[in-house]
Amino acid sequence: MNKKILIGLAAVLTAIVAFMPLLNSVMTARADEAPTLAKTSRAAMLLDSATGTAVFEKNTKEHLQIASMVKIMTLGLAFDEIAKREIPLDTEIVASQNAADMGGSQAFLDADAKYRLDELLKSIVVASANDSCVAVAEYLYGSVDAFVAAMNERAAELGMNDTKFVNCTGLPKEGQYSCAADVAVMFKQLIEHEKFFEYAKVWMYDFEHPSGRVTGLTNTNKLIKFYDGCDGGKTGYTDAARSCITVTAKRGDTRLICVTIGAENSKTRNKEVSEMLNYGFANYKTVYAVRKGDVMGEFDVQKGKTDKITVVAGEDCSAFVKTGEKSELSVESAIGELYAPVKSGDVVGEIKILLNGEQYACVPAVAQTDCDKKGYLDILDDFISEW
Repeated sequence: MNKKILIGLAAVLTAIVAFMPLLNSVMTARADEAPTLAKTSRAAMLLDSATGTAVFEKNTKEHLQIASMVKIMTLGLAFDEIAKREIPLDTEIVASQNAADMGGSQAFLDADAKYRLDELLKSIVVASANDSCVAVAEYLYGSVDAFVAAMNERAAELGMNDTKFVNCTGLPKEGQYSCAADVAVMFKQLIEHEKFFEYAKVWMYDFEHPSGRVTGLTNTNKLIKFYDGCDGGKTGYTDAARSCITVTAKRGDTRLICVTIGAENSKTRNKEVSEMLNYGFANYKTVYAVRKGDVMGEFDVQKGKTDKITVVAGEDCSAFVKTGEKSELSVESAIGELYAPVKSGDVVGEIKILLNGEQYACVPAVAQTDCDKKGYLDILDDFISEW
């Protein structure tokens, strides 16, 4: 009997030893997987801002109500138009009765009163002011309908194929929808404007009306105060959309964008966004190969008044990699034979970026300095000096 027991135990031990590699691989795989994130949200997305690389996705293409996150496109279009038309931010805008009659979140504009454009934009970013949205839309495009048409045109240009806008505020209206992936796209475009960050960091301020009346406004994005690195975002809430938010946070060189749609409430929403951001920062990092303006060297120029020009990187280039994984970046300049004249800013070649020995990306190589072509007198001077 003892002999049979010993034989049985030996067989069990042999099976355990054989099974251990498989068990270890399963445990390792589970450790590498993302934890359960965005439990109550209908849709969510976490991505790297620079490269657009997604870290976490949940129902990212599902058509959903996004409430006041519609204002991400309202603001992005407004900032683009202001820059394109070179409109001064101190321009005064007359608020229409239509704007003053908006419900929901507002700055409580007085009809027929004049407000500075920058103050209206600030109230949209900080307090999600619907009345300010309408005032800005009417000023830039003549009517809300024309502005909304431009919003949809911009969405199409950005490849936002799962979005349709019917107003510029996000107030409930039939036919309006978006998805987490498209919200991330338009927010990535919005944060290219530094002015957005200037407004987005404001916690509380007094919005002053021409009459002397003051409206106290508070930032609807509480994470700028309570999450390390969060410096901008846009919230939203309606009964249909539930609690929504899109935020960005930066730590070191890494900037993440996080979208959540349809969380149970603002407390849960902020908790789930914080968990997603924590996971992203803990497990990924941004590594820069080159930054815009980095000097690549001096290169010969034929038939120029100067023999060489300085060449710099025309764009940033970074890689978004998992922490702990191999991420060796190297740079190769591919500059052909150069002939004068060359102007500062001219593209004179390309810079190849290699990641772990494989080509990863290319950025333009641009001239930092001018080089005029030699004239007849320059050639004569060269001949005399050499003679």
